[in-house]
Amino acid sequence: MRSLSNILQLGIKELRSLARDPALVALIIYAFSLSIYSSATAMPETPNRATIAVVDEDRSQVSARLKDAFQLPYFLPPTLIDHRQMDQGMDSGLYTFTLNIPPDFQRDLLAGEQPAIQLNVDATQVSQAFSGAGHIRQIIQSETAAFVQRYQGSAKQPVEAVVRIAYNPNLDASWFGAITEVINQITMLSIILTGAALIREREHGTIEHLLVMPVTPLEIMLAKVWAMGLVVLVASGFALRFIVEGWLQVPIQGTMALFLVGTALHLFATTSMGIFLGTVARSMPQLGLLIMLVLIPLQILSGAVTPRESMPVPVQLIMSLAPTTHFVELAQSVLLRGAGLGIVWPKLLALIAIGAVFFYAALRRLRTTLQ
Repeated sequence: MRSLSNILQLGIKELRSLARDPALVALIIYAFSLSIYSSATAMPETPNRATIAVVDEDRSQVSARLKDAFQLPYFLPPTLIDHRQMDQGMDSGLYTFTLNIPPDFQRDLLAGEQPAIQLNVDATQVSQAFSGAGHIRQIIQSETAAFVQRYQGSAKQPVEAVVRIAYNPNLDASWFGAITEVINQITMLSIILTGAALIREREHGTIEHLLVMPVTPLEIMLAKVWAMGLVVLVASGFALRFIVEGWLQVPIQGTMALFLVGTALHLFATTSMGIFLGTVARSMPQLGLLIMLVLIPLQILSGAVTPRESMPVPVQLIMSLAPTTHFVELAQSVLLRGAGLGIVWPKLLALIAIGAVFFYAALRRLRTTLQ
């Protein structure tokens, strides 16, 4: 009971010290709010409310069909303009795309010829120029093909492929981006907060006070783990409920409780990692450099950015020992695909085993530095 009391009191001390550090408090607030929103919406992989203008010199059924094909959320309603307005609009940045449908376009199309349509793209809008041009090209091809088939008929295809998009039917990149950013922030903040807590003890001279108190290195470490882990756990739950679901309107398919259980096990490993790095570094700048060397590979090679199957086999084997790999698969399965305990329990066991190894290594290192 005395040991549990020490762990509780030391953890409360860590929370109070964190509350008196405005820089870390601001980092936590930003990481689980604006950072998630900006990462999910800043650079869309598909056009989003792109501006487009149309110079319709044909005034035919097919040209009207092409104009009606540009719809929200990919494109704003097309603006009908003339040639003079097209140049002015592109120069002033009013339109990202301008489409020029030439005269007699429908007649030439039905005659079996290959009329050309001019598409002008403002490439300074780099986030939407490339992907938007591809979307427009696909729209033109599909709409003109459907129009011609209605008048000329076409041979029936022997096989028809029916595509059903699961879990993200609109292919909205913000759904995946928001969840990925929450995962990344959980890993980053847990390592930073625990490492900074240990560095702060050394810089303020309170580590000597702890050494003369009747507490053990195990109690000191457990206190930092549960205190900093609790902060990140509460912040991640808040971010999912109010930022991801509320602000970004991303539907959460699985149960929040199962995700938080997996997050707690992941935090057990990453907070231990933060303490280990805190024992190696001697100052906050050194801790920052160490975290960059560790965090970037963990995030890039965990499968959150690119599929692990596309990586070399040795890299896959090495990253199977990292907690981020199993946490990414667990989080995506629960939050995006609605997986239950019967599917993700191997990932929970892997996080427990990896966390125990990381905790033991950090505890041994902490005992060595406190002697």
